Amino acid sequence: MNLPDLIRHLAANAPGFARRLNEAGLSPDSIRTPEDLDALPVIRKDDLVEFQAADPPFGGFLACRPDELKRVFQSPGPIYDPESRVADYWRWESAMQAAGFGPSDLVINCFGYHLTPAGAMFEEGLWAAGCAVIPGGVGSQEQQARVLHDLKVTGYVGLPSYLKALIEKAAELGLELYIKKAFFTAEPLPPSLRAWLNEHGVPVARQGYGTAECGNLGFECEQEDGWHLPEDAIIQVCDINSGQPLPPGETGEIVVTLLVEDYALVRFGTGDLSSLNPELCPCGRPSSRLMGWQGRIGDAVKVRGMFLHPRQVRDFMARYPEVTRWQAVVTRQEHKDFLALRILTAPGADNPSLTASIARAAREAIKFQLEVTAVPELPSDAPPIRDERIWE
Repeated sequence: MNLPDLIRHLAANAPGFARRLNEAGLSPDSIRTPEDLDALPVIRKDDLVEFQAADPPFGGFLACRPDELKRVFQSPGPIYDPESRVADYWRWESAMQAAGFGPSDLVINCFGYHLTPAGAMFEEGLWAAGCAVIPGGVGSQEQQARVLHDLKVTGYVGLPSYLKALIEKAAELGLELYIKKAFFTAEPLPPSLRAWLNEHGVPVARQGYGTAECGNLGFECEQEDGWHLPEDAIIQVCDINSGQPLPPGETGEIVVTLLVEDYALVRFGTGDLSSLNPELCPCGRPSSRLMGWQGRIGDAVKVRGMFLHPRQVRDFMARYPEVTRWQAVVTRQEHKDFLALRILTAPGADNPSLTASIARAAREAIKFQLEVTAVPELPSDAPPIRDERIWE
C-alpha cells in the first residue's frame, strides 16, 4: 500500500490517528509524500502512555480488531504494543542477513519472551532468514552454556554483555563454544567489548537499532560504520523542538513512520538521538545510515536493555512514605550495567528492613534488580536517575 492510501486507510480505521490529523489541521489527502508528514507533530513514548490510558488499550491507533492481532506485548510505560498476523512483522530479516545469519545456522535468542516483544520479534526475523531458533531468554547461564556446546550453536542474538557472560560461563565449565556470528541491540556495543568478543571466538559481532514499538530501524553491515536504514519504514532525524528534519550530519531525534496497515504509528519520536550519513557505504547498500546512538532526550535511560522511566521509580517509591528523597544511579563494570537506589529516610525509620523490602519489591514492580542503600544526605535537586556509565 502506497503512502497516500495508507494514510487514508489509517484515518478511516484508527480514530486516534484521525484525531491527530484533525488537531494538526490536516486531512488524509494532505499527506501524499514523505515530506508531507512533516506537518504532523511528533508524538513520543510519554504521549503513547497518555493516549492509551485515555482510550485503552491502544489509544485509538489500532486500525483492526484486537482479535485480528497475532500478539500483544507490554513495554515499560506501560505501553501496549500490537503485532499483526504477518511474517516478520518487526522486519528484522534484513538485519539478520546482513550479519550473516542464514539457513545453515542454529541461533540462540537471548532476548526476553515474557510480555516484552524483543524475544518474539527477533525469533520472527531469524525464521525469515531461514535459521532455527533456541528460545533462550535471559537466565540459567550454566544450562544455556551446555545447550550452546551440545548443539554446536553457531549464532547468538541478545545483549552483548550477556554473550560475554555466557562465554565466561562456558570457559568456567570447560565447554567449547561454536558461535561465529552475533547480533546485538538494546545495549551499546563499545569497541572494547567488540574486540573482546572477536578475541574469544566470535569473528562477526554486529549491532543494530530498534524499539519495542517500531522493530528494526537500522543495522550494521560488514563495514561496521553506522546503521543502514531499512527500506520498509520512513526514518527521519529531526530537531528535538520543532520536529522538522535536519540536514545530514546534524544530531537530532530519530522519528519513525511505520508503513503498516494495522497500527497508526506515524511520526513517532523514539527519544534517541543520532545523525544521518547519506553517503554510499562501501558495502554497496544504497540506504543512508544512522551514525550510532548519540544520547537521549528526556529523562528515561536504558539499563540492561530496558528503559527505566523516572515515572516508574516515582510511582514505586510512593509506596514508602518513610523515604523522603531518593535517586536511582546507573553504573557499569566489566561491560555490565548495575542499578542502585540511594534513599534518604525520615528519622526513626528501620533502614535495614526498609532497604531489603524495597529491593525485594522492585523486582516485581519495576522489573529491575536494585541495590538499595540508605544515605545520610541527598540534595533536594538530585535528578531522579543519575547515569554514571562511561562507554569506551
